[in-house]
Amino acid sequence: MTQEELQALQSEAIAQVEQATTIQAVQGVRVTYLGKKGKVTSLLKGLGKLPKEERPAAGAKINEVRVAVEKVLQDKQTALEEAALAAKLQEEQIDITLPGRKAPQGHIHPLTKVNELIQDFFMKMGYTVEEGPEIETDYFNFECLNLPKEHPARDMQDSFYITDNILLRTHTSPVQARTLQKHEPNSPVRMIAPGKVYRWDYDATHSPVFHQVEGLIVDKDITFADLKGTLELFLRHIFGEETKLRFRTSYFPFTEPSAEVDISCVMCGGEGCRVCSHTGWLEILGCGMVHPNVLKLNGYDPDKVQGFAFGMGVERIAMLLYGIGDLRLFFEDDVRFLQQF
Repeated sequence: MTQEELQALQSEAIAQVEQATTIQAVQGVRVTYLGKKGKVTSLLKGLGKLPKEERPAAGAKINEVRVAVEKVLQDKQTALEEAALAAKLQEEQIDITLPGRKAPQGHIHPLTKVNELIQDFFMKMGYTVEEGPEIETDYFNFECLNLPKEHPARDMQDSFYITDNILLRTHTSPVQARTLQKHEPNSPVRMIAPGKVYRWDYDATHSPVFHQVEGLIVDKDITFADLKGTLELFLRHIFGEETKLRFRTSYFPFTEPSAEVDISCVMCGGEGCRVCSHTGWLEILGCGMVHPNVLKLNGYDPDKVQGFAFGMGVERIAMLLYGIGDLRLFFEDDVRFLQQF
């Protein structure tokens, strides 16, 4: 093949490469000219038919064409690959200038809010926060709180028994007993015990699981006046300075004397309404002076120290603070209810 024919073959191959718009088309040109049966490859294979003295010169010229076509093919393929990558990056790019998408925030449960409000008040008064097991022994739940076996007051507790001696605690009073017993006899104690308790009851105002906060203070010369002053400060802190209080005599086996504490109705201000049964008063908690037997059973001498105790339901306070009419709403996890707080 003459030099002019080789040049024409090279120009033809380069023209086809330049017209290719896809990598597949470039590969097709490569096969046509440089494949096993390609035009340039066939010329190289035909060198053996030429006279021996002409082979070197002819081979060199054909190789020049092969190298030129190979370079154009490689450049074209690289250009098409880069263009394809750029298009893909453009299509999949992320706009990092957009503001971040915040995860939706939840709401603090009303019971948690009230629990924190109660704990914050008493901690500022120097009380410690104590905890204990929710699965209790009969001894701590009843016996060391002046409730021996067969005591009629046990019938009021609606207890969940696991065995004859193990039950779900019915109040957080066992934490008081455990706290007294881990202290040195007759040493001062000032504590509250928040936590879940369990009783067999379920309706609009009762739940088989609910929350209590009980308080205890034991020291020398503690009187009922100290108890009354503490609860007046606390309840007015929770419900407002205009809140009126009254103490009614009551009975609890672990305190003597004992009292129920009422507050003026938060709905009508004491005028009388459906919520307070038109009495103007709402029962809010129970309290009393620690019974001497309780002190003795837990290693304290009632002739040397005295104390007072109180207990309240967190749900009861939350229902009054937020005007909630059905206690079961606290445990149903309805987002429409929780979003109100």
